[in-house]
Amino acid sequence: MTETSMPRVVTTIADFRTAITESLAAAQEELDRAARQEAEQNGTAVQYTNASLGYVPTMGALHDGHATLLRRAAEQNDVVVASIFVNPLQFGPGEDYEAYPRTLEADAALAGAAGVSIIFAPSVEEMYPDGDPLIRISSGELGTKFEGATRPGHFDGVLAVVNKFFNIIRPAAGNHPVNAYFGQKDAQQYILIQRMVRDFNHDVTMRPVAIVREDNGLALSSRNSYLSDEERESALVLSRTLAMLRENSLNRGFHEIDLDGARERINSTPGVRLDYLELVDPMTFGEPTEESERVLALVAAFVGPTRLIDNMDLR
Repeated sequence: MTETSMPRVVTTIADFRTAITESLAAAQEELDRAARQEAEQNGTAVQYTNASLGYVPTMGALHDGHATLLRRAAEQNDVVVASIFVNPLQFGPGEDYEAYPRTLEADAALAGAAGVSIIFAPSVEEMYPDGDPLIRISSGELGTKFEGATRPGHFDGVLAVVNKFFNIIRPAAGNHPVNAYFGQKDAQQYILIQRMVRDFNHDVTMRPVAIVREDNGLALSSRNSYLSDEERESALVLSRTLAMLRENSLNRGFHEIDLDGARERINSTPGVRLDYLELVDPMTFGEPTEESERVLALVAAFVGPTRLIDNMDLR
């Protein structure tokens, strides 16, 4: 597939599985042919490799951050698929489910340029034919902290849909490796999905990808499209505060950070209302200690009516 090819868009689970199986078979045939040709040229035994599948789950409204995930998947796999599905289970009452941008045509163009072969864009009815699932996955205690405290049930909905996507994709991939790519801006989400993969024995390898930022430091998000010019300027206080905390941590240690002062800095910015600013050990999302390999600063705030999240490693 060339970088300018448009991906195949499918809307049913059956067609998605078929497309995965066919694409991996074609990729495997090409790899085998190349391996035989190389062995013949070098006079050596044929070294076969197994074609791999890269998967990127999204809710659409794709931006450069998503493109980074997709390109990484294309660099590391023979076939790349993406899902575009605005999952109602992860939106609470009064959140922006109905207003969430749905831009499939533009998304397909961006995904194709990044190297995606197949887009799965199901309807809600295709994913949940009997309405809301009767059987749910609980995100446990971790799912009640930070984002989970502000958005009760959000992570249960995330885990439900990702679990379903993995169960759709894994059988279709057969014996081919499956790599799933997630951005680290949603740090708590990543840890929960990683834990689900381990606890449920999903045969999927998690691949984290670093936060992508605008030149001014603002973390890329589909919800940035809601911001006015003034709000975009105000939103910079989030990444700038995180950068200040990182500098202080590197110079003096995270125990010396003035979190209350940092919170006041955010809250005093016009149009910005802090939800939380905390330091955590990203392996447990508990309080960090000197034994913590990493310390993560998490922030969530409303900029005007739009809620944004960000995070930054302090070590």
